[in-house]
Amino acid sequence: MKSIYHPLLPFAFFLSPFLFAFLPSCPPALGQTPQTNIVLRGDFPDPTIIRDGDTFYMTNSSYEYYPGLLIWKSKDLLHWERLTHALNNYVGEVWAPDMVKYNDLYYIYFPTNRGGNFVITAKNPAGPWSEPMHIDIKGIDPGHIATPDGKRYLYLNSGRMAPLAADGLSVTDVMKQVYEGWIYPLEYGVECFCLESPKLVYREPYYYMTSAQGGTSGPATSHMAVSARSKSPVGPWENSPYNPVVRTWKASEPWVSKGHATVFSGAQDQWYMVYHGYENGHWHMGRSTMIEPVEWTSDGWYKSQVKDLNYQIINNNEIISDDFSKPDLNLQWSFSGITLKDDYWIKKGQLTFNTLEDKLHVVHCITGTPNYEASVKLSTTENAEAGLVVYFTDAYFAGLGIKNGVLFDLFNGRKHWGPEIKNPDIKYLKLRLDHYTLYLSYSTDGKTWQPYDIALDVTGYQRNILGVYSLKLGIYGKGQGTVTVDDFVFKSLM
Repeated sequence: MKSIYHPLLPFAFFLSPFLFAFLPSCPPALGQTPQTNIVLRGDFPDPTIIRDGDTFYMTNSSYEYYPGLLIWKSKDLLHWERLTHALNNYVGEVWAPDMVKYNDLYYIYFPTNRGGNFVITAKNPAGPWSEPMHIDIKGIDPGHIATPDGKRYLYLNSGRMAPLAADGLSVTDVMKQVYEGWIYPLEYGVECFCLESPKLVYREPYYYMTSAQGGTSGPATSHMAVSARSKSPVGPWENSPYNPVVRTWKASEPWVSKGHATVFSGAQDQWYMVYHGYENGHWHMGRSTMIEPVEWTSDGWYKSQVKDLNYQIINNNEIISDDFSKPDLNLQWSFSGITLKDDYWIKKGQLTFNTLEDKLHVVHCITGTPNYEASVKLSTTENAEAGLVVYFTDAYFAGLGIKNGVLFDLFNGRKHWGPEIKNPDIKYLKLRLDHYTLYLSYSTDGKTWQPYDIALDVTGYQRNILGVYSLKLGIYGKGQGTVTVDDFVFKSLM
């Protein structure tokens, strides 16, 4: 989650968690209808944004992926490029960060599933970023705010807050509850009350807190964002008459479970909300990042400028083919299971990673399209296993695997009933995901492809069944040894 006060500006902007969307930094042209832009299509939840001069920086939840906290960069909020991974030390599963700038230093606050919260700092968003520093406070979805006179606070879920030290690296007093949330109509149909993601911004004379309520997934109509304001960072807080400021009103809408918003400022006192949502019919892809303009009312509240369900998808999350010719790992890739830099390396145009007998290692990317084709050349050491799969969790992945010269199919994380094909010359694997049916093929030379006997249905690999993750494209390895990856080719399909 996120919140931030920039002492050099009369306002603040902040944002948290998963995305991609953009709006111009000037008002819409006369007669132009404001719209919601999907700027990061795919699983980029809990977005948090800051503006530094004419440049915006954004990051999202990165779960247990290593390296984590991928930072995006944009000049116009529409077009984003990958900049760096801010987190290169594994500290557990990372949720709902808050990125801020204070006194010429950048901070990212984030919780993990190992308990407590952490903060990393840098003098430049491109890094280098510090090692994670533990903050001894329990709760999730931290949101930071600083007052004009330099007092700093960290807000967490359930409307709680604690004061921070002047350097922002520790709390100085016990946490206390300062906000109760907004009471929504019972007929909304929500997953839970779940007061989370407090993101704060200062716009004189008020502090504005934007919070998530209603649950993260569950019914399409459950998730939402609500707003409250106060003349003091410790309250009392007055709820907005325009609540909820973000919500899916009908399950038939094209984007559902919208929520977890942050309000931030662009140029010329133009303001926006960034939040996440699922694409209806493509829950498997996870929560995309969305941005839309907001307007300020005469009585000092903000509300969306978007009047209709008007969405534009901007393809910033493009996956490219990779020959691993560069010395560093392309920023589209991250690992599950691997937590140390020494466990993978790139040499002579190949990516190699270590494998273990009792733990799955996967290198994967978050795709920005639901339909695609991908192929790869794989080789392993003796008794190691590898494959090309669509990957949701360690227990749920599907595709083709190879071990000791034998090809087989996988479903729900284990060998399926398809035929085993004994041919040590098979090195190339291909999959095609078409409306969540997985078509498989293999080759000895990467040119002539043989279809595998069966296809697989992965429609069950989605959020309300398996949890709030997403279906990624991955290359897995297991068994004591190494896996070498070469000639990765990717193509989006209509």
